[in-house]
Amino acid sequence: MIYVFLADGFEETEAVAPIDLLRRAGKKVVTVGVGDNMIAGSHGLTVITDTIAQEAPLTEALEMIVLPGGMPGTLNLEKSQYVQNAIDFCVENGRYIGAICAAPSILGHKGLLKGKRAVCYEGFETQLEGAVTGTEPVAADGQFITSRGAGTAVEFGLALVEKVVSKAESDRLRAAIMCF
Repeated sequence: MIYVFLADGFEETEAVAPIDLLRRAGKKVVTVGVGDNMIAGSHGLTVITDTIAQEAPLTEALEMIVLPGGMPGTLNLEKSQYVQNAIDFCVENGRYIGAICAAPSILGHKGLLKGKRAVCYEGFETQLEGAVTGTEPVAADGQFITSRGAGTAVEFGLALVEKVVSKAESDRLRAAIMCF
């Protein structure tokens, strides 16, 4: 099971593209609202989530969490104690954490990216405390998968599929959606 956390002000493309690709790959993806189950994106798209944070158990069935960026979505994710607990659970249990755009800053503030290869939205590099930053669309280092922004959301989704399913499935989806 994969949780995609949504908080008011999330960047829609950064959430929807990975959700779509992970579901196409056959993964159970649960959208988790932070604060409520009706979440407004930063560009006016409102999403009714599958559940809310307080009702999303952190169990062995959890394979990955995904943190979309956007503003103030990233700030709203970071101030959620439940999201902080989910990150800690994933770190302690070797689960994957995907973060895109400004959201890798949440991991940086926790000191989780020290010595790790990571990317983020331009200008947020200083928030990735101790990370080895780059400009590639997606960086995967251990259990952390980070990406730069809305324009890299499909590549990010494909990288997530590669981690929790396989490279072959990621490649199959790449061809199916004509992403060359």
